[in-house]
Amino acid sequence: MDDKYKTQGMFSWNELMTTNVEEAKEFYAELFDWQYEEAPMEGGGTYHVAVVDGVQVGGMFERPANIPEGLPAHWRSYVTVDDVDECADMAGAMGGTVLLNPTDLPGVGRFCIIQDPQGAVLNLITYPMDMGE
Repeated sequence: MDDKYKTQGMFSWNELMTTNVEEAKEFYAELFDWQYEEAPMEGGGTYHVAVVDGVQVGGMFERPANIPEGLPAHWRSYVTVDDVDECADMAGAMGGTVLLNPTDLPGVGRFCIIQDPQGAVLNLITYPMDMGE
């Protein structure tokens, strides 16, 4: 991973949670010339990493069974923070809501999901300092 994505406040990753990953893969492959690498997800399923000219640009996965049926397919953005636990606490203290407490993603980092006071949802992530080196 490029060091610029480890910068506090940088949008560093985007992923699609969809109800039909194969259809989504075909759509974005034709639209953006994406290729895909596959990796198993902890808890089951497959994570599909979109790749352009050898660079990983995002990912997608099938909506898990524990997600309500009414939630439509959507893109999720991640912003890098130096300390995801501290930022989750700050967001709550500033009138936001922590929708998912800081959680470890093995081999990736630690993330949480917050909602700002206006209702916008955002993922925060702290990557290991040695990731990609």
